[in-house]
Amino acid sequence: MPLHRRLPKRGFKNPFKKVFVVLNVRDLNRFKSGSKVSPEFLIEQGVAKKMKDGLRILGSGELTRKLTVKAHHFSESARKKIEEAGGQIEVLA
Repeated sequence: MPLHRRLPKRGFKNPFKKVFVVLNVRDLNRFKSGSKVSPEFLIEQGVAKKMKDGLRILGSGELTRKLTVKAHHFSESARKKIEEAGGQIEVLA
């Protein structure tokens, strides 16, 4: 039997892959108006178990509350919806 058939086949695992905790804008409606939503706050509230490489906010859904949101990345639609609701965004390094 040829060598390439005898050796086990293994997949590729990227050691440099970044894994983000993803949260949609509609998920932010559970917090009180005026709250400061940060990665630490989300862990305290039980929304996220642990922060891996950061927090990413996506723009699916509508936001009805005025919040200050701190995250590592925002999509353009999420940024627009948070600011239209009267909230503020802060990009973490």
